[in-house]
Amino acid sequence: MQAEKQWFENWFDTKYYHILYQSRNDDEANFFMSNLVTHLNVKPNAEVLDLACGKGRHSIFLNHKGLNVTGLDLSNESIAFAKDFENESLHFDVHDMRKVYPKKFDFVFNLFTSFGYFENDAENQATVNAMKNMLKTDGILIIDFLNAFKTVQNLVAKEEKELDGITFKIERNVVNGFIVKTINFKDKGKSFSYQERVKALTLNDFKNFFESAGLQLKEIFGNYKLETFNAETSGRLIMVLEQSK
Repeated sequence: MQAEKQWFENWFDTKYYHILYQSRNDDEANFFMSNLVTHLNVKPNAEVLDLACGKGRHSIFLNHKGLNVTGLDLSNESIAFAKDFENESLHFDVHDMRKVYPKKFDFVFNLFTSFGYFENDAENQATVNAMKNMLKTDGILIIDFLNAFKTVQNLVAKEEKELDGITFKIERNVVNGFIVKTINFKDKGKSFSYQERVKALTLNDFKNFFESAGLQLKEIFGNYKLETFNAETSGRLIMVLEQSK
């Protein structure tokens, strides 16, 4: 009997996911990537993993910076799109982030809240373990997550967005420790409903994952300018880690 697909396996592979998020801010993403590369003193030709890369926008930007980049994502559709941009130093592959990819990297990037999708902490721990095991001995891991406290405090309960002739009706709430976004819409007379579920993980939750995996938290930032993290006011929770000595 085939296991039922989890929400991200269904939603990320639809054209509607890409329609809804077509206006994501590339300038902001590139600003963040530039700051990270400079701050981390990433050397030319470094081996970089973009884990949960989507259509590869960050991978492509990092490759333009002179880095050897591998982008991995569970979505066949996203990887098929990204493969059009491949070259000798940029490669994409379909991969489940809970499992170890057969290559080690100088840097592993997990960006823009591409974590916390799973129903139980064992799967989240497996993901952190896999990240650690894909690092070279002196490798660096960067996880960019939402600041759960501020996100929950400022949750927009309902909104509508009209894109490409489709009206997306979006509702947000917190259910059993998950920030849940329900997306309803109609297209060509047919009704659709999808959910996004991200666990409202705190810094302490992550610290527990890191300790179990043998990772040491080196720096924490609260935004894409790489300013100090504040649990109440920061928009992001950006963590820089290395293997425990």
